[in-house]
Amino acid sequence: MRDCRASVVVLYNHVGDDEYEKMKEVDPSTLDFKPEYDIHVSTVEEEYKAVVKALRKENFRARAYNLKEDIRRLHRLLSRNPPDVIFNLVEYFHDDSKLEAQVAGMYELFRVAYTGASPFALNICQRKGLAKQILLANDVPTPRFKILTEPKIQKRHGLHYPLIVKPAREDASAGVTKDSVVYDYAALKKRLDLVFSEFAPPILVEEFIQGRELHVSVLGNDPPVVLPSIEFDFSNLPSDHPHLISYDVKWNPLDESYHQVHTTCPAKLTKRELKNVEKIAQAAYKTLGCRDYARLDLRLGEHSHVYVLEVNPNPDLTESVSFMESAEEAGISFSQTLGRIVEYALERRVPKSEEPESAPAPVTDSGKSVKQ
Repeated sequence: MRDCRASVVVLYNHVGDDEYEKMKEVDPSTLDFKPEYDIHVSTVEEEYKAVVKALRKENFRARAYNLKEDIRRLHRLLSRNPPDVIFNLVEYFHDDSKLEAQVAGMYELFRVAYTGASPFALNICQRKGLAKQILLANDVPTPRFKILTEPKIQKRHGLHYPLIVKPAREDASAGVTKDSVVYDYAALKKRLDLVFSEFAPPILVEEFIQGRELHVSVLGNDPPVVLPSIEFDFSNLPSDHPHLISYDVKWNPLDESYHQVHTTCPAKLTKRELKNVEKIAQAAYKTLGCRDYARLDLRLGEHSHVYVLEVNPNPDLTESVSFMESAEEAGISFSQTLGRIVEYALERRVPKSEEPESAPAPVTDSGKSVKQ
Protein backbone atom coordinates (compact mmCIF):
# COMPACT_ATOMS: atom_id res chain seq x y z
CA MET A 1 0.00 0.00 0.00
CA ARG A 2 1.15 3.52 -0.83
CA ASP A 3 2.50 5.62 2.08
CA CYS A 4 0.31 8.50 3.21
CA ARG A 5 3.09 11.01 2.67
CA ALA A 6 2.47 12.82 -0.62
CA SER A 7 0.19 15.84 -0.29
CA VAL A 8 -2.19 16.65 -3.15
CA VAL A 9 -4.27 19.77 -3.67
CA VAL A 10 -7.21 19.26 -6.01
CA LEU A 11 -7.24 22.71 -7.59
CA TYR A 12 -10.26 24.14 -9.38
CA ASN A 13 -11.78 27.52 -10.15
CA HIS A 14 -15.44 28.25 -9.61
CA VAL A 15 -17.51 31.29 -8.70
CA GLY A 16 -21.19 32.13 -9.05
CA ASP A 17 -24.14 29.82 -9.38
CA ASP A 18 -23.83 26.15 -10.25
CA GLU A 19 -26.33 25.33 -12.99
CA TYR A 20 -26.37 21.69 -11.92
CA GLU A 21 -27.37 22.74 -8.40
CA LYS A 22 -30.39 24.48 -9.89
CA MET A 23 -31.30 21.32 -11.81
CA LYS A 24 -31.90 19.54 -8.51
CA GLU A 25 -35.03 21.67 -8.20
CA VAL A 26 -36.41 20.46 -11.55
CA ASP A 27 -39.14 17.84 -11.38
CA PRO A 28 -38.53 15.32 -14.22
CA SER A 29 -42.29 14.88 -14.64
CA THR A 30 -42.60 18.51 -15.77
CA LEU A 31 -40.44 17.93 -18.86
CA ASP A 32 -42.11 17.40 -22.24
CA PHE A 33 -40.27 14.10 -22.68
CA LYS A 34 -39.44 11.12 -20.49
CA PRO A 35 -35.77 11.34 -19.48
CA GLU A 36 -33.80 8.13 -19.75
CA TYR A 37 -30.95 9.33 -17.56
CA ASP A 38 -31.03 11.14 -14.24
CA ILE A 39 -31.32 14.91 -14.75
CA HIS A 40 -29.97 15.56 -11.25
CA VAL A 41 -26.28 15.24 -12.08
CA SER A 42 -23.34 15.95 -9.75
CA THR A 43 -22.65 19.55 -8.85
CA VAL A 44 -19.21 21.12 -9.14
CA GLU A 45 -18.64 20.80 -5.39
CA GLU A 46 -19.75 17.16 -5.37
CA GLU A 47 -17.41 16.29 -8.26
CA TYR A 48 -14.34 17.71 -6.56
CA LYS A 49 -15.24 16.16 -3.22
CA ALA A 50 -15.43 12.81 -5.01
CA VAL A 51 -11.91 13.30 -6.40
CA VAL A 52 -10.54 14.15 -2.94
CA LYS A 53 -12.28 11.16 -1.38
CA ALA A 54 -10.90 8.84 -4.07
CA LEU A 55 -7.34 10.14 -3.63
CA ARG A 56 -7.57 9.64 0.12
CA LYS A 57 -8.68 6.09 -0.56
CA GLU A 58 -5.42 5.71 -2.51
CA ASN A 59 -3.57 6.91 0.62
CA PHE A 60 -2.74 10.46 -0.47
CA ARG A 61 -3.20 13.47 1.80
CA ALA A 62 -5.68 15.28 -0.42
CA ARG A 63 -7.79 18.40 -0.11
CA ALA A 64 -9.75 20.60 -2.50
CA TYR A 65 -8.93 24.27 -3.09
CA ASN A 66 -11.05 26.74 -5.06
CA LEU A 67 -9.18 29.64 -6.71
CA LYS A 68 -12.39 31.69 -6.82
CA GLU A 69 -11.01 33.75 -9.72
CA ASP A 70 -8.35 35.23 -7.40
CA ILE A 71 -4.73 34.96 -8.55
CA ARG A 72 -3.59 35.93 -5.05
CA ARG A 73 -5.04 32.70 -3.69
CA LEU A 74 -3.00 30.76 -6.21
CA HIS A 75 0.15 32.71 -5.35
CA ARG A 76 -0.33 32.01 -1.63
CA LEU A 77 -0.86 28.31 -2.25
CA LEU A 78 2.24 27.95 -4.41
CA SER A 79 4.59 30.17 -2.42
CA ARG A 80 3.83 29.54 1.23
CA ASN A 81 3.35 25.81 1.69
CA PRO A 82 2.94 24.12 -1.68
CA PRO A 83 1.73 20.53 -1.89
CA ASP A 84 3.76 17.77 -3.44
CA VAL A 85 1.34 17.73 -6.38
CA ILE A 86 -1.35 20.01 -7.78
CA PHE A 87 -4.17 17.95 -9.26
CA ASN A 88 -4.93 20.48 -11.97
CA LEU A 89 -8.64 20.76 -12.66
CA VAL A 90 -8.59 24.47 -13.59
CA GLU A 91 -10.21 24.91 -17.02
CA TYR A 92 -10.53 28.70 -17.20
CA PHE A 93 -9.72 31.92 -15.38
CA HIS A 94 -11.84 35.09 -15.39
CA ASP A 95 -14.32 33.06 -17.43
CA ASP A 96 -11.72 32.76 -20.21
CA SER A 97 -10.67 29.25 -21.26
CA LYS A 98 -7.63 30.71 -23.05
CA LEU A 99 -6.12 31.46 -19.62
CA GLU A 100 -6.13 27.78 -18.64
CA ALA A 101 -2.56 27.39 -19.87
CA GLN A 102 -1.40 30.52 -18.06
CA VAL A 103 -2.59 29.10 -14.74
CA ALA A 104 -0.57 25.95 -15.41
CA GLY A 105 2.36 28.24 -16.18
CA MET A 106 2.22 29.47 -12.59
CA TYR A 107 2.87 25.93 -11.34
CA GLU A 108 5.89 25.83 -13.63
CA LEU A 109 7.25 29.13 -12.31
CA PHE A 110 7.01 27.92 -8.73
CA ARG A 111 8.37 24.49 -9.71
CA VAL A 112 5.41 22.65 -8.19
CA ALA A 113 4.57 19.30 -9.79
CA TYR A 114 1.10 19.07 -11.32
CA THR A 115 -1.05 16.60 -13.20
CA GLY A 116 -1.84 16.63 -16.88
CA ALA A 117 -0.70 18.66 -19.83
CA SER A 118 1.94 21.39 -19.90
CA PRO A 119 1.04 25.00 -20.81
CA PHE A 120 2.52 24.36 -24.27
CA ALA A 121 0.26 21.38 -24.96
CA LEU A 122 -2.80 23.12 -23.49
CA ASN A 123 -2.25 26.10 -25.80
CA ILE A 124 -1.74 23.98 -28.91
CA CYS A 125 -4.77 21.75 -28.35
CA GLN A 126 -7.01 24.73 -27.68
CA ARG A 127 -6.03 26.27 -31.02
CA LYS A 128 -7.87 23.74 -33.15
CA GLY A 129 -6.53 24.95 -36.48
CA LEU A 130 -2.91 24.87 -35.32
CA ALA A 131 -3.40 21.46 -33.72
CA LYS A 132 -4.80 20.08 -36.98
CA GLN A 133 -1.91 21.53 -38.97
CA ILE A 134 0.57 19.86 -36.63
CA LEU A 135 -1.27 16.55 -36.88
CA LEU A 136 -1.26 16.66 -40.67
CA ALA A 137 2.44 17.59 -40.74
CA ASN A 138 3.08 14.42 -38.74
CA ASP A 139 0.90 12.16 -40.93
CA VAL A 140 -1.92 11.94 -38.38
CA PRO A 141 -5.21 12.05 -40.32
CA THR A 142 -7.76 14.76 -39.57
CA PRO A 143 -10.65 16.10 -41.70
CA ARG A 144 -9.84 18.76 -44.31
CA PHE A 145 -10.61 22.24 -43.01
CA LYS A 146 -10.36 26.00 -43.27
CA ILE A 147 -9.84 28.59 -40.54
CA LEU A 148 -11.78 31.84 -40.99
CA THR A 149 -11.23 35.19 -39.27
CA GLU A 150 -14.28 36.82 -40.86
CA PRO A 151 -17.66 35.43 -41.97
CA LYS A 152 -16.72 35.28 -45.64
CA ILE A 153 -15.91 32.23 -47.72
CA GLN A 154 -15.84 31.71 -51.47
CA LYS A 155 -18.45 29.49 -53.02
CA ARG A 156 -15.70 27.32 -54.46
CA HIS A 157 -13.85 26.78 -51.21
CA GLY A 158 -12.37 23.38 -51.98
CA LEU A 159 -14.09 21.44 -49.19
CA HIS A 160 -16.70 18.72 -49.68
CA TYR A 161 -20.16 18.92 -48.12
CA PRO A 162 -21.46 18.25 -45.56
CA LEU A 163 -19.40 20.66 -43.47
CA ILE A 164 -19.40 21.44 -39.78
CA VAL A 165 -18.92 24.98 -38.45
CA LYS A 166 -17.64 25.52 -34.91
CA PRO A 167 -15.55 27.93 -32.84
CA ALA A 168 -11.83 27.20 -33.14
CA ARG A 169 -10.87 28.30 -29.63
CA GLU A 170 -13.67 26.84 -27.46
CA ASP A 171 -13.77 23.65 -25.41
CA ALA A 172 -16.42 21.14 -24.34
CA SER A 173 -18.46 21.35 -27.59
CA ALA A 174 -19.33 25.00 -26.96
CA GLY A 175 -20.99 26.39 -30.06
CA VAL A 176 -21.84 22.96 -31.49
CA THR A 177 -25.58 22.41 -32.05
CA LYS A 178 -27.73 20.26 -34.29
CA ASP A 179 -27.55 23.11 -36.81
CA SER A 180 -23.75 23.12 -36.96
CA VAL A 181 -23.69 20.72 -39.93
CA VAL A 182 -24.51 22.35 -43.28
CA TYR A 183 -25.15 20.81 -46.67
CA ASP A 184 -24.90 23.69 -49.13
CA TYR A 185 -23.39 27.14 -49.63
CA ALA A 186 -26.47 29.10 -48.53
CA ALA A 187 -26.65 27.20 -45.23
CA LEU A 188 -22.89 27.63 -44.77
CA LYS A 189 -23.07 31.42 -45.10
CA LYS A 190 -26.03 31.60 -42.72
CA ARG A 191 -24.28 29.46 -40.14
CA LEU A 192 -21.07 31.46 -40.38
CA ASP A 193 -22.95 34.70 -39.75
CA LEU A 194 -24.55 33.20 -36.63
CA VAL A 195 -21.38 31.66 -35.17
CA PHE A 196 -19.34 34.82 -35.78
CA SER A 197 -22.02 36.83 -33.99
CA GLU A 198 -21.80 34.58 -30.93
CA PHE A 199 -18.10 33.67 -30.75
CA ALA A 200 -14.83 35.44 -31.33
CA PRO A 201 -12.82 34.32 -34.35
CA PRO A 202 -11.23 32.23 -35.61
CA ILE A 203 -13.98 29.86 -36.71
CA LEU A 204 -13.30 26.36 -37.98
CA VAL A 205 -15.02 24.95 -41.06
CA GLU A 206 -14.20 21.31 -41.70
CA GLU A 207 -15.53 18.39 -43.65
CA PHE A 208 -18.06 16.46 -41.57
CA ILE A 209 -17.08 12.80 -41.56
CA GLN A 210 -20.23 10.72 -41.74
CA GLY A 211 -19.54 7.52 -39.88
CA ARG A 212 -18.90 6.09 -36.43
CA GLU A 213 -17.79 8.36 -33.57
CA LEU A 214 -15.41 7.16 -30.86
CA HIS A 215 -14.03 8.60 -27.66
CA VAL A 216 -10.57 7.16 -27.20
CA SER A 217 -8.87 7.73 -23.85
CA VAL A 218 -5.13 7.47 -23.29
CA LEU A 219 -3.47 7.01 -19.89
CA GLY A 220 0.21 7.29 -18.99
CA ASN A 221 3.45 8.38 -20.56
CA ASP A 222 6.11 5.76 -21.08
CA PRO A 223 4.45 4.28 -22.99
CA PRO A 224 0.94 5.78 -23.06
CA VAL A 225 -1.78 3.12 -22.95
CA VAL A 226 -4.93 3.33 -25.06
CA LEU A 227 -7.96 2.38 -22.96
CA PRO A 228 -11.05 0.60 -24.36
CA SER A 229 -12.83 2.90 -26.81
CA ILE A 230 -16.36 4.21 -26.41
CA GLU A 231 -18.69 4.29 -29.42
CA PHE A 232 -21.73 6.56 -29.63
CA ASP A 233 -25.08 5.31 -30.88
CA PHE A 234 -26.99 8.13 -32.57
CA SER A 235 -29.81 5.97 -33.96
CA ASN A 236 -32.45 7.38 -31.59
CA LEU A 237 -31.87 11.01 -32.57
CA PRO A 238 -34.60 12.62 -34.71
CA SER A 239 -34.00 12.88 -38.44
CA ASP A 240 -33.19 16.61 -38.24
CA HIS A 241 -30.34 16.03 -35.78
CA PRO A 242 -27.05 15.03 -37.43
CA HIS A 243 -25.08 12.22 -35.86
CA LEU A 244 -22.79 14.33 -33.70
CA ILE A 245 -22.19 15.20 -30.06
CA SER A 246 -23.60 18.67 -29.61
CA TYR A 247 -23.28 20.73 -26.45
CA ASP A 248 -26.76 19.63 -25.37
CA VAL A 249 -26.03 15.95 -26.03
CA LYS A 250 -22.94 16.20 -23.86
CA TRP A 251 -23.98 18.52 -21.02
CA ASN A 252 -27.69 19.36 -20.88
CA PRO A 253 -29.91 16.77 -19.15
CA LEU A 254 -32.91 19.07 -19.67
CA ASP A 255 -32.65 18.59 -23.44
CA GLU A 256 -34.15 15.48 -24.99
CA SER A 257 -31.09 14.79 -27.16
CA TYR A 258 -29.05 14.19 -23.97
CA HIS A 259 -31.18 11.10 -23.38
CA GLN A 260 -31.25 9.87 -26.99
CA VAL A 261 -27.55 9.17 -27.48
CA HIS A 262 -26.15 6.01 -25.93
CA THR A 263 -22.70 4.51 -25.64
CA THR A 264 -21.04 1.13 -25.96
CA CYS A 265 -17.75 0.29 -24.29
CA PRO A 266 -15.70 -1.32 -25.60
CA ALA A 267 -16.59 -0.27 -29.13
CA LYS A 268 -17.20 -3.19 -31.48
CA LEU A 269 -14.14 -2.94 -33.69
CA THR A 270 -12.43 -5.52 -35.83
CA LYS A 271 -8.83 -6.38 -34.91
CA ARG A 272 -7.64 -4.29 -37.82
CA GLU A 273 -9.82 -1.30 -36.85
CA LEU A 274 -8.73 -1.54 -33.21
CA LYS A 275 -5.05 -1.67 -34.16
CA ASN A 276 -5.42 1.38 -36.40
CA VAL A 277 -7.41 3.35 -33.78
CA GLU A 278 -4.80 2.65 -31.11
CA LYS A 279 -1.91 3.52 -33.44
CA ILE A 280 -3.43 6.85 -34.48
CA ALA A 281 -4.55 7.73 -30.95
CA GLN A 282 -1.03 7.21 -29.59
CA ALA A 283 0.46 9.18 -32.47
CA ALA A 284 -1.87 12.14 -31.90
CA TYR A 285 -1.29 12.05 -28.12
CA LYS A 286 2.48 12.18 -28.55
CA THR A 287 2.48 14.63 -31.46
CA LEU A 288 0.56 17.29 -29.52
CA GLY A 289 2.62 16.82 -26.36
CA CYS A 290 -0.06 15.29 -24.14
CA ARG A 291 0.97 13.60 -20.93
CA ASP A 292 -0.62 11.66 -18.04
CA TYR A 293 -4.09 11.45 -19.59
CA ALA A 294 -6.16 12.73 -22.51
CA ARG A 295 -9.27 11.91 -24.51
CA LEU A 296 -9.41 11.96 -28.29
CA ASP A 297 -12.52 12.40 -30.43
CA LEU A 298 -12.22 10.15 -33.50
CA ARG A 299 -14.39 9.28 -36.48
CA LEU A 300 -14.36 6.14 -38.57
CA GLY A 301 -15.35 7.17 -42.06
CA GLU A 302 -15.59 5.30 -45.33
CA HIS A 303 -13.62 2.05 -45.38
CA SER A 304 -13.08 2.50 -41.60
CA HIS A 305 -10.57 5.29 -42.26
CA VAL A 306 -9.71 6.95 -38.93
CA TYR A 307 -9.82 10.74 -38.51
CA VAL A 308 -8.79 12.69 -35.40
CA LEU A 309 -11.38 15.38 -34.74
CA GLU A 310 -9.94 16.78 -31.52
CA VAL A 311 -7.37 16.02 -28.85
CA ASN A 312 -8.51 16.95 -25.35
CA PRO A 313 -5.81 17.17 -22.68
CA ASN A 314 -7.03 17.19 -19.07
CA PRO A 315 -10.51 15.87 -19.96
CA ASP A 316 -13.40 15.55 -17.54
CA LEU A 317 -12.62 12.97 -14.85
CA THR A 318 -16.10 12.71 -13.36
CA GLU A 319 -16.98 9.16 -12.50
CA SER A 320 -19.19 7.64 -15.26
CA VAL A 321 -18.07 10.03 -18.04
CA SER A 322 -16.09 8.88 -21.08
CA PHE A 323 -12.56 8.78 -19.64
CA MET A 324 -13.52 7.00 -16.44
CA GLU A 325 -15.90 4.65 -18.22
CA SER A 326 -12.99 3.51 -20.40
CA ALA A 327 -10.65 3.17 -17.42
CA GLU A 328 -13.13 1.07 -15.50
CA GLU A 329 -13.68 -1.14 -18.56
CA ALA A 330 -9.89 -1.69 -18.50
CA GLY A 331 -10.17 -2.85 -14.89
CA ILE A 332 -8.84 0.37 -13.32
CA SER A 333 -11.16 1.83 -10.71
CA PHE A 334 -11.99 5.51 -10.31
CA SER A 335 -9.63 5.93 -7.36
CA GLN A 336 -6.87 3.85 -8.96
CA THR A 337 -6.99 5.97 -12.12
CA LEU A 338 -6.69 9.19 -10.13
CA GLY A 339 -3.88 7.67 -8.09
CA ARG A 340 -1.93 6.77 -11.23
CA ILE A 341 -2.29 10.30 -12.57
CA VAL A 342 -0.86 11.70 -9.32
CA GLU A 343 2.02 9.24 -9.49
CA TYR A 344 2.91 10.41 -13.01
CA ALA A 345 3.10 13.97 -11.67
CA LEU A 346 5.19 12.89 -8.67
CA GLU A 347 7.79 11.53 -11.08
CA ARG A 348 8.30 15.13 -12.30
CA ARG A 349 8.66 16.61 -8.83
CA VAL A 350 11.76 18.77 -8.42
CA PRO A 351 13.98 17.41 -5.60
CA LYS A 352 14.28 19.76 -2.62
CA SER A 353 18.03 20.03 -3.20
CA GLU A 354 17.36 21.54 -6.64
CA GLU A 355 14.76 24.08 -5.58
CA PRO A 356 15.85 27.72 -5.95
CA GLU A 357 16.65 29.69 -2.83
CA SER A 358 14.05 32.12 -1.53
CA ALA A 359 14.07 35.49 -3.24
CA PRO A 360 15.87 38.27 -1.36
CA ALA A 361 13.85 41.04 0.20
CA PRO A 362 13.14 44.04 -2.06
CA VAL A 363 15.67 46.85 -1.78
CA THR A 364 14.81 50.56 -1.48
CA ASP A 365 16.69 53.39 -3.19
CA SER A 366 18.71 53.79 0.00
CA GLY A 367 19.99 50.27 -0.30
CA LYS A 368 18.12 49.01 2.78
CA SER A 369 16.06 45.88 2.50
CA VAL A 370 12.34 45.96 3.19
CA LYS A 371 10.73 43.35 5.43
CA GLN A 372 8.03 41.30 3.73
